[in-house]
Amino acid sequence: MPDLPTPQDAAEAALFSECWDAVLAYADLCTSGSTAAAQLGREAFAHGTREARAAETGPVRSAGRRAARLPRIPLLLTAVRTTAAAWEEEGQGHKLDPDLRLWLNSDKAARYTGPPLTRPLALRGLRDLQQADAELLWLAEVEALPLPVVARRLGLDPATAADELQQVRTLFRDRCHRNHLDTPMDAQCRSYARLLDAVTRSSAADTPGDLSRHLATCVQCAEAAACLRLHGGGLPGALAGGVIGWGGLAYLERRRRAAEVRLGAGRPDRADQATGEPEDGEQKARVARNGLFVAAVLVSVLALGVSLMPFGGSDDDFGARDDAGRQPVADPNPDPPLPSAPTLPPATSKPADDATEDTSKSEKPGKPEDRNRHTEPQGTSSPTEGGESEDPACRVEYDLVNQWPDGFQATVTVTSSKSLDSWRVSWSFRDGQQVGQMWDASVSQDGSRVSATAADYNKSVPAGGDLAFGFLASWRGKNSPPYDFTLNGQDCVKSS
Repeated sequence: MPDLPTPQDAAEAALFSECWDAVLAYADLCTSGSTAAAQLGREAFAHGTREARAAETGPVRSAGRRAARLPRIPLLLTAVRTTAAAWEEEGQGHKLDPDLRLWLNSDKAARYTGPPLTRPLALRGLRDLQQADAELLWLAEVEALPLPVVARRLGLDPATAADELQQVRTLFRDRCHRNHLDTPMDAQCRSYARLLDAVTRSSAADTPGDLSRHLATCVQCAEAAACLRLHGGGLPGALAGGVIGWGGLAYLERRRRAAEVRLGAGRPDRADQATGEPEDGEQKARVARNGLFVAAVLVSVLALGVSLMPFGGSDDDFGARDDAGRQPVADPNPDPPLPSAPTLPPATSKPADDATEDTSKSEKPGKPEDRNRHTEPQGTSSPTEGGESEDPACRVEYDLVNQWPDGFQATVTVTSSKSLDSWRVSWSFRDGQQVGQMWDASVSQDGSRVSATAADYNKSVPAGGDLAFGFLASWRGKNSPPYDFTLNGQDCVKSS
């Protein structure tokens, strides 16, 4: 087990107990191994602690206010990024994630250390909040902690915590709007500033077509839209991406999953938080342990029943029993299944050997009905049907990270069998979904067809390597998974 930082006093010990797991989670994203992650985490924690002490003892401004600074966790996460940049300059870049090294040497990293008015809007807005308000916003939105837990940590009244959080969200939006107007921008962006403010204030307001086209090409205004739109569930992503920088959205997903594991349940719905009584932590843990015990008993009974069954039967029967045996016993929070598309009968029957080949190439085993979950509509060509080659040009994995009533967040990971100097990934949506914001790629959409083009810093992909990007999009009525993925015009095989 790696050595942990040694707190120097009670205040530092409290800081360590609250923040070390977050620091280590981000350090693990930034490095190429667990040993390097522990080393980076220790150095960053020491650096961030010194910075926090200096801010606490710094000069007091007018009206008794100290200089603005980030909350404790994002302050330490920023220290991780700063320490990683120092490693790169000192010749220790081989310990870092290759994508992070590219980012550190790009213009995107320079924004975080450049002139204040050009820094990301979420970073500036969070710094402008009072310390207690900023802590409340970060813990509830990014760390994915339930409001009763946040209230106990910050010494708030659980009965009024939901109202306070809503007020803080509004304050954050106001600060971001003011900072957006203060940001140097060209005439076109300036002409859309007031319209952007009006559209993002109401969930019922439709975005004009010209503004949508502008947001698809202007990173600065797209960041502003994410910070100003409090409805739709995009605020956590705007905070994580704007404050942390590289790996912010990956960190957000890790913290969401960590919160689910700790609490034995998914993130509580905001309406439940506002109206329900706070749940006792011991009761949650007891419920989680009981659920694990019941799951273990059920799986044991199932295994005993399978062992007593006579041999024979079809291959599908064996496949179903094998899949049941592979289900994890100790995971109390399996990821929810992706929304499924309607299964339609194929236009023509497939030979038996082709069907066997498709089944054998499935990367994730599942029941027969699960293997048909993403069947394409009639008339569409899919690389997974019929003449799939032995070595496909690419494999794609689509992950629905989060979904809310009118929007969702997703990531796309493509594995290329050949080395690439640049790439363009395209796919189609079935249900009229519209991509509004994308990171690690630039987006264009023509009807249901979406294309993601490589950014300047991630164009090169080695043979057998992965390229990945994420996006936020809107949906209405139904949100079926996309289909017909291509990489530089070549069909891709869907891995999941």
